[in-house]
Amino acid sequence: MQSELDRSDVRILDLVQEHGDLSAAEIAERLGMTASTCWRRMSRLEETGVIRKRVALLDREKVGLNVLVFSQVKLAGHGRDALLKFEQAVRQHPEILECYTLMGETDFLLRIACRDIKSYEAFFLDHLSRFPGVQSVHSLIALSVIKETTTLPLTGAPKSAAR
Repeated sequence: MQSELDRSDVRILDLVQEHGDLSAAEIAERLGMTASTCWRRMSRLEETGVIRKRVALLDREKVGLNVLVFSQVKLAGHGRDALLKFEQAVRQHPEILECYTLMGETDFLLRIACRDIKSYEAFFLDHLSRFPGVQSVHSLIALSVIKETTTLPLTGAPKSAAR
């Protein structure tokens, strides 16, 4: 369900995406609105799930996770049970940062962070290759990051969402 966002909501969200540590009063001051209005809007955005969580973003390499791997996984079977078992296995491993279900020849795309190539090899041999229903895994090692963001492009939001 898509929430109705007006221009003030979008301005709040743009600011929160870049500065998640700001209080409602600080956001209100920067946007020229009253603190109570801003707080009510932010509360509604949180209650409706538009703002899911405010977090600190860590530098992956500065915490020793120097290798980023994208793994394309194909399952042997595609029944509901096979998919659920695979998804449950994925959720148990913090190395897997993201998992997407895909259409086409690959069933899942995983983004995995590891200390080094050896630790990915161990993760692959001990866990990923043994996940329920895995037929094949094709892994790609990222050499460098050109762009990495968590900021959603709200200025390009549909007209109905950015009145």
